[in-house]
Amino acid sequence: MPELPSKSLLTSSFYDSAKFRKRGLYWITPVFVLVLYLLVMAGFFWLQRLHSQSVMFITMDEETRQQRLLFFVIALSLIIIISLLALWRYTRFRSHAEAALQAETSFRRAMENSMSTGMRVLDMQGRIAYVNPAFCRMMGWNEADLLGKSTPFPYWVPGRYDEHQRTLDILMSGKTPSTGLEVEAQRRDGSRFTSRMYVSALRDPNGEQIGWMTSMTDITEPKRVREALAAAHERFMTVLEGLDDAISVVADTVNGRELLFANRTYRRLFGSQPQGHAELLAGRRGRFTEDSIEQYAPSVNSWFEVQHRMLVWTDGRRVRLQVARDITERRKHEEESRNQQEKIQLTSRLTTMGEMASSLAHELNQPLTAIANYNMAAVAMLKSGRATNESLLSALEKAANQAERAGKIVSRIREFVKRSEPRRQRVPVEEIVEHALDFAEIDARKRQIRIEAIIPDHVPHVLADPILIEQVLLNLVKNGLEAMNHSEHDLLTVEIKQQNPLVEFVVTDRGHGIQEPERLFEPFFSTKSEGLGMGLNICRTIIESHHGRLWAQANPDGGTLFHFTLPCAPQEPNDTPIKEELTV
Repeated sequence: MPELPSKSLLTSSFYDSAKFRKRGLYWITPVFVLVLYLLVMAGFFWLQRLHSQSVMFITMDEETRQQRLLFFVIALSLIIIISLLALWRYTRFRSHAEAALQAETSFRRAMENSMSTGMRVLDMQGRIAYVNPAFCRMMGWNEADLLGKSTPFPYWVPGRYDEHQRTLDILMSGKTPSTGLEVEAQRRDGSRFTSRMYVSALRDPNGEQIGWMTSMTDITEPKRVREALAAAHERFMTVLEGLDDAISVVADTVNGRELLFANRTYRRLFGSQPQGHAELLAGRRGRFTEDSIEQYAPSVNSWFEVQHRMLVWTDGRRVRLQVARDITERRKHEEESRNQQEKIQLTSRLTTMGEMASSLAHELNQPLTAIANYNMAAVAMLKSGRATNESLLSALEKAANQAERAGKIVSRIREFVKRSEPRRQRVPVEEIVEHALDFAEIDARKRQIRIEAIIPDHVPHVLADPILIEQVLLNLVKNGLEAMNHSEHDLLTVEIKQQNPLVEFVVTDRGHGIQEPERLFEPFFSTKSEGLGMGLNICRTIIESHHGRLWAQANPDGGTLFHFTLPCAPQEPNDTPIKEELTV
């Protein structure tokens, strides 16, 4: 006899256990009937034997009747045996069917008990007809506490019954959205949670609806995470949209560039097209660095400081992130500041030259007087007739030397005062020191102070604008000379120190000293009653523009030490070491 196939491979274990429990029951009834039949037949044959042994009961008609009775009993026995076999077969079939049904029922019950989703059935009147263990665990109520309950349900939130009733009305009307409903419930211990409920119609085998099946999943933690992510995303987008920088993300596709993201500033400047990103790209495709570049955008007539970076987009594509900051106003202010600085530097040089005017006039008077004397001597020798070629040549050469000296003084003054753009070049350190001290020589002689320049061997050239650096050195020397005006010491030193890759200039005076060295470089701060307080501030600006540093400190032997550094220029093959010690 074929066995009933199971509907699922997973139900085989349930079927085997049910079959084991039912085995030995289905054959009891047929066997009991067969035993009774055998007992009856045994009794019948025993009676027949008893009658056959008694002569008084045997007659001809009785024998015929006994044969017929025997035939009838045998036929009846066959019928009973066939009926017993049919009964045994039917009983066995029912036993297998019950085992399969029990296995299927046990399997479905096991699935329902193992689910983490709460299952609930409502009848057509809105009463709870079924709940699974997951639903009971979710709500904190037992099955007995929930079955048969009608509204308000025990897990409804107090004070929100109207809202729950509206949700139930939507459920009972069959208008529940396919995405489910989000409902809030209260557990037995008073804690609350949020769940998502899906609803489907429950129908009997005839297709008639008998209730509503609902499934509920606790989404409290996913909702919290989702809300936290949404809040973080909103904050992030608020920050991005509020930035003054234009931020854009572009991907290269077969159809050209695709703008994946643009904040409000980018959209305001360039719209929602990737052309603005390409305009600020400045041809740097594939050559991105962490350094920012300054790029002009003709479409908006503005300058931007642009930073590029490659990153991986959410879909795994390599894209370009661009952050552009509008620096038009900054560049405008820098240009104005640069022009103003040049004007201040020019004014400072003119002021310095005005202070030195009388001394320079005296300095020029010496070579001019010498020239006049040599010329007069030559004229006198010619008139007296005692002139020789050697004497005339000597007088004229001396006059020419004095004229050349005067010309150098005038040329140096013109270069110092003339306004020009800063021109950084390789400059010998001794040349800067010599030119600056030539200017300071006049003031030093007037104050009877010696200036000593100490330049070591193999000092490298510096990369600087010589006119500006001469101005700085001259201002520091002049300040030292003024500080030593009433000092008992008469020596001011300018020392050069090599500190690769820098060259350090040190101006040492033995004057009255200073109390606050750092304040000397503040604008409009001066230790002199007639000073404007801008000279040292301008000097520091000049040195810092050359990537150096200017500072002051008290001299332990009295007076002040002024230091400033300049970067060394790259070495060239024709550089020759020079040792020079100048004393003025």
